[in-house]
Amino acid sequence: MSESDFLIVRAAGFAAALLLAWGLQRATPFVGARGSWRTNGTLWAVNAIVIGAICGGCACTAAHWATAHGIGILGAVSAPGWLAVPITIATLDFVAYAWHRANHQLPFLWRFHRVHHSDLAFTTSTALRFHPGELLLSLPIRLAVILLLGPPVLAILAFELTFAIANLIEHGDIRLPDAIDRTLSAAVVTPSLHRRHHWCGPSRLATNFGTISTLWDRALGTYAANAAAIARPTGVPGIATPLSLRSALTLPFQAI
Repeated sequence: MSESDFLIVRAAGFAAALLLAWGLQRATPFVGARGSWRTNGTLWAVNAIVIGAICGGCACTAAHWATAHGIGILGAVSAPGWLAVPITIATLDFVAYAWHRANHQLPFLWRFHRVHHSDLAFTTSTALRFHPGELLLSLPIRLAVILLLGPPVLAILAFELTFAIANLIEHGDIRLPDAIDRTLSAAVVTPSLHRRHHWCGPSRLATNFGTISTLWDRALGTYAANAAAIARPTGVPGIATPLSLRSALTLPFQAI
């Protein structure tokens, strides 16, 4: 798969995931929040331009290079595709968990990550709300892991699509029946679990950092259950009004 093919499939998958999450939000709303689509969507566009110009399909390029040069654990053991794909998804999901947790616990990283949490509403559009500085800081880590792991390009694509679906749905203003929510949360992150993570309270620093799987939170003591019907105020203490694009971009450089 070429880098251009990778980018096209990833973009199409992201669009489909966004439509799915938006559709679920419309079909089964939790509180009917409207969300900050203007600010969040514009931030996403800024990130698409910045990251696209600097990196583009660099994850695809890194995987191609590692495979061609026999670099990485999966290449060294000649792992078949059926094994390489789940290992890649699980490994990169753990890396995302560790990075997310660090973003809450290290003050410098929190300066950038609090832009994401500053959304007063909790909707699908919140999944688009990241400061470009946070994404740029995460790039070297993800690329280093790809080189160390040496996965095939299809495994990287599978992770990117799975991550997009999980990220967009778990940020949705979506109501799931309690029984379904409890069943799903045994394995994957549900909107109620991530809603607790966005709670404007002390647990925002300590719980539910996973994106795809709840395994890492459960194994490392950061899992906190949240009944599907419980509404929690979301946001960041001290930010009581919606931020403009300019305010969101300059927030990391303001006093905490």
